[in-house]
Amino acid sequence: MARPQSELLRARTRTAWLFLAPMLIVLAMVAGWPLLRTIWFSFTDANLGKMSQAKFIGFENYYASFGGILQDPDWWRSVWNTVWFSVVSVSLETVLGMIVALLLNVDFRGRGFVRAAVLVPWAIPTIVSARMWGWMLHDQFGIINDMLERAHLISGPVAWTADPHLSMWSVVFVDVWKTTSFMALLILAGLQLLPSDCYEAARVDGISPIKVFFRVTLPLIWPALVVAVVFRSLDALRVFDLIYVLTSSAKETMTMSVYARQQLVDFQQVGYGSAAATLLFLIIAAFTALTLIATRSRASEG
Repeated sequence: MARPQSELLRARTRTAWLFLAPMLIVLAMVAGWPLLRTIWFSFTDANLGKMSQAKFIGFENYYASFGGILQDPDWWRSVWNTVWFSVVSVSLETVLGMIVALLLNVDFRGRGFVRAAVLVPWAIPTIVSARMWGWMLHDQFGIINDMLERAHLISGPVAWTADPHLSMWSVVFVDVWKTTSFMALLILAGLQLLPSDCYEAARVDGISPIKVFFRVTLPLIWPALVVAVVFRSLDALRVFDLIYVLTSSAKETMTMSVYARQQLVDFQQVGYGSAAATLLFLIIAAFTALTLIATRSRASEG
């Protein structure tokens, strides 16, 4: 009896791989080949104007006596900016997304319309929203300064995206405005699947809503919350368009993606820029692997 089952399992496995093969081939062509080529260029002295004359130089783009990316203070500053941006923005979006999801989970008149309206910021393309907020935060023509001056909260125009002390916070604010609805949508999907029996029992026992949230709701939606945080963290670690549109290549807000683009395009150092892109890929891959390991270990313990 075991033999037919094993043959059936192998047949299903072959069928699954057969259906997955076209997608895997396209993925290898679209993502795999460019990735391998980028890694190869990171070990060469390739220049944008002399790509055909690139020579293999080993790890000199990463670390060398004359200086490599791991010895560049600007690179480490971009790493810190990326980590800081990711931690702060994802934390704020998780908290605010949870609040919005809890509100949208309540049954009230017009809930469908409100749910659709909440998704509008997330549906706007990042370039469009970044350009829109760039004008709104403009120190001379922006509506934000005008509103704050009329409310007597500031005494004069503030350069929100140019001030070194405010530029990163401005970028975080715009990112939170745009992506909180995405977090709320994923968390709301988890809330919709919760059984009502637990809440009815808690209501009968007279447990306060705060205790119900931390002891019932939060543990039950934890898998959905982890997925939302992981997806958003991966997106935040490779952020480029939002920061580049708002602050260009300013060192105060330069992330790893912006640093790699600067080396590749502005300085035309394809080898050096490819090394930065490769390090960014390795950092994101390591974060993903650690997250999966931690999630699996928590699931096994549960």
